[in-house]
Amino acid sequence: MAPLHLGAQEGPAKRVANIVSVAIAEYGLAVDARGKLISDLEYEEAVTFLKDAREVAERMSGDRVPPIRALLDSMSTAVNEKRPPAEVGAIHASFVAALGADAALDMPTRRLDLADGRSIYQANCASCHGVTGMADGPAAAQLNPPPPPLGDAAAMADVSPALMYRKIAVGVAGTSMVGWASTLSPDQRWNVVAYLNAMRAPASIAPGEGLFLQRCAGCHGPTGASDGQLTQALSKLPVELSSFGWQAERSDKALADAIRAGIAGSAMPPSRDLSDADVAQLVAHLRTLSLADVPVLGLASTDPTDGAAVGRRVIALLDEALNAARTGRNADAGDKAFDSYIAFEPLETPARARNPGLVASMERMFADFKGSVKTGDIRSAEKSRDALESGMPGIIELTKPASGFWGNFLQSFLIILREGFEAILVVGAVVAFLIKTGHRERLRSIWVGVIAALVASGITAVILATVLRALPATREIIEGVTMLIAVAVLFSVSYWLISKVEAARWQQFIKEKVNNALQHGGGRALTVVAFLAVYREGAETALFYQALIHEGALTPIALGLVAGFVVLAVIFTAFYRHGVRIPLRPFFAVTSGLLYYMAFVFMGKGIRELQEGNVVPITVLPGFPHIEAMGLYPSVETLLAQSLLLVLFVFALAKTFWPRRSVTLPTVSGDALPNGASGEMAGRIEALERKVREMEQSIVLEHK
Repeated sequence: MAPLHLGAQEGPAKRVANIVSVAIAEYGLAVDARGKLISDLEYEEAVTFLKDAREVAERMSGDRVPPIRALLDSMSTAVNEKRPPAEVGAIHASFVAALGADAALDMPTRRLDLADGRSIYQANCASCHGVTGMADGPAAAQLNPPPPPLGDAAAMADVSPALMYRKIAVGVAGTSMVGWASTLSPDQRWNVVAYLNAMRAPASIAPGEGLFLQRCAGCHGPTGASDGQLTQALSKLPVELSSFGWQAERSDKALADAIRAGIAGSAMPPSRDLSDADVAQLVAHLRTLSLADVPVLGLASTDPTDGAAVGRRVIALLDEALNAARTGRNADAGDKAFDSYIAFEPLETPARARNPGLVASMERMFADFKGSVKTGDIRSAEKSRDALESGMPGIIELTKPASGFWGNFLQSFLIILREGFEAILVVGAVVAFLIKTGHRERLRSIWVGVIAALVASGITAVILATVLRALPATREIIEGVTMLIAVAVLFSVSYWLISKVEAARWQQFIKEKVNNALQHGGGRALTVVAFLAVYREGAETALFYQALIHEGALTPIALGLVAGFVVLAVIFTAFYRHGVRIPLRPFFAVTSGLLYYMAFVFMGKGIRELQEGNVVPITVLPGFPHIEAMGLYPSVETLLAQSLLLVLFVFALAKTFWPRRSVTLPTVSGDALPNGASGEMAGRIEALERKVREMEQSIVLEHK
């Protein structure tokens, strides 16, 4: 038997959501559509469950609690008045909306395990419900009321898997059925539910499988993934029968009714010629189709302790996308490809902290795969799929915790050194520029920008790990938007600097021009550059350290962080001190080139992040080189964006260095001078040039 989950009882919000859901389901069985009572037992259970929910709600706190309690009271009043289930259901919908994410049904995070469900059932349930679920266990005779016959298909026909799951979680008041939320994990509870479904199935479901392949697979596909040969001719795709989430909310009776009567608004016809036994066979086979499905949301919202299971899920989704593309369902294939990347996300952060190059390569292949399946390029998609499968073992290995003191120290040291170096390049260039141009008083603005970026990075990391954790590709979207903002700021500063290169020929003008530029917003722009340079790396770095602290000892991680900061400080000091000694004109040119290069890279990477976040489409260019260091990716969208930046850069150079804009000294032709004045003028010009050289030297000495 699998070890039982020893955790705390579910939080009051989750528990009250489960209790109310059970109450509403019981009420639907107790009262008909006109409000007539048809079952006293289910009605009393509904009333009791709502009372329990009100007691649990009393333990909740916060601003949202008063409306939740008011809605609970409204439901109780409607139930007491025996209002039609549709009216009670409308109040329940408002209640679910008020609870938000807490009202969501927990989904399994891995493939269902019937053997585990059988072990748990026999050890904890069979004594009352019986080995075969017919309510004939050794303790059943002493129970009042008696336990329900879970193995009786007729008795359980109206009970959905979701209702069974919630009853296992919260128990049934007034009976010997206790809640198991604090003892069984969500995965274990779903395993028990799956075993109960299998317990009610016919001894052999082979006839049901045959009926499905003959009558249903043409549209629904052999595995129920809506990838049958006839789907290309349908205007509306059939339901994915293999979807666990779709099946969880539907009872056996609901599935049987859909088989007999068809589904309105779809191409599914009625099958009234089937006998009850045939329909039961089909329902039993349908239940088996969802056993291998793992909802992507469940995977994305859990800690990836089982990297191998996550990897298998990712490859399964890639195969589903590939199959959809092969049958011409390119849009569906693109959605499945995006789902595969979302399923990969739990592995991404811990793996990126150790080997960002491998993770970047995997992300590139995910994007290439999505672009290929959306355009129907099956051969390229197959290559990307095989490459992802080959790289998955390495990713899974990287998610394993670091071992020993030095392992944690080295990983912590490398994270801060690697992520901080790029920010050092930008901030160091800006600081060196301010010192060289005599604006040390503006350094305070740079430090304010850096500190603000560190604070914002920490806040963003916390939000990503909590509030936005369940939203797909949130980090990619935030990173992409940040990079594109950085592109605009970096390019504007780069252009401003390069426009001073020509003016630097006459250094007596430079101080006045720099002062004027800083007074009219240039200083603020440099502050924004410093903020974005740090913030772009900071949020991701904070996430890396969250994962590292979760799996390792705090002392070596802290020491590695301190050592990394020391090395970065040394690099930063050397960078701006040596930068100050560079002659002014080359310094402007080098700094401008560096900032433009980073803007060019950020443009490509920013668009790529938004493509991974499914915000920007991707059109793959087969055979185009991929150069990570330059932000070059084989997609039309990234290259168009970078081409635009390149055109703007060429325009900036032309505008700056066009001969008519060059700064020159006025000259006077010798022929225009009076007789004998030529030599005198030459002497004056020589003296003027000597004076200019002296001024240049004094300015250089002033800024050393």
